[in-house]
Amino acid sequence: MRDGHDLRHHGDAEVGAGLLDFAVNVRAAAPPEWLARRLTASLATLGSYPDPAAARAAVARRHGRDVGEVLVTAGAAEAFVLIARALRPRRAVVVHPQFTEPEAALRAAGHAVRRVLLPPDFVLDPALVPDDADLVVLGNPTNPTSVLHPAGAVASLARPGRVLVVDEAFADCVPGEPESLASRADLPGLVVVRSLTKTWSLAGLRAGYVLAGPHLVRTLSAAQPLWSVSTPALVATEACSSPEAVAEAERWAVELAGHRDGLASSLRGLGLTVVPSARASFLLVRSPDGEGLRQGLRERGVAVRRGDTFPGLGPEWFRVAVRGPDANRALERALAELIG
Repeated sequence: MRDGHDLRHHGDAEVGAGLLDFAVNVRAAAPPEWLARRLTASLATLGSYPDPAAARAAVARRHGRDVGEVLVTAGAAEAFVLIARALRPRRAVVVHPQFTEPEAALRAAGHAVRRVLLPPDFVLDPALVPDDADLVVLGNPTNPTSVLHPAGAVASLARPGRVLVVDEAFADCVPGEPESLASRADLPGLVVVRSLTKTWSLAGLRAGYVLAGPHLVRTLSAAQPLWSVSTPALVATEACSSPEAVAEAERWAVELAGHRDGLASSLRGLGLTVVPSARASFLLVRSPDGEGLRQGLRERGVAVRRGDTFPGLGPEWFRVAVRGPDANRALERALAELIG
């Protein structure tokens, strides 16, 4: 708990048996069959220690980077812990509202953290970030706001003597990934953190990676335990970085956009405030009785993600994952009953 915000509270704490899950941003209950087959086949090699070489090479090809600019991690969460343990910032700044694990990891490692709170509609204003910040962390698109910041605005925060950490866990929710900095090897101090958890339904496997300059990769690697990424996670990383997988994710992102825009329109029609221009796989919603609506939904068998654990938000906010049409209509009906 920090200043009334439980930084270690996440959507999985909201779900339960029999509840329709709108709290967790993972695409499905299990990975697609082709990926599941690859994971199953990898079990035959578990007698050998994990070797990340093939996964690093695949990630490098996917983003047009050198292999020395890739570090495979046990999900994005491990990347944030490595950053917190390996770096020694004098003034760390986290731009909120956003995923709270980066700040939690920094504080656990003993770093003081200054928060920059973006006002609604939560669009990045680079001028709010102090010039003397030597570590800056933000998400793009941002969890929980679903706001996609312009690449130019994010890139303007990079400068010599500063590490700029951009959490792109939901970048592949956006068709074409137009604002991603994953391929930018030219920006000083840039660290891009990516996750395979959401799109490929791998929350239980823990698969992600870091893209950064070779010196930063070596620094983070030195803080990483040996063999921290399992063989199945490495196989998943390699497989999900293939051109075929990237094309599949693109098709899903296009489909997602239609579901998301339809859900946002329906929620606004019920009188709720939805953060505009959402681009990720979730919506941030506001109501004067947000806490009452969240509890009422739960009583009706629907779980959504509370907003008050995110710095910059209060109990009037809640986050809603975007599902398929049938599930989205069930959420809309439950809300309509509550709002009357």
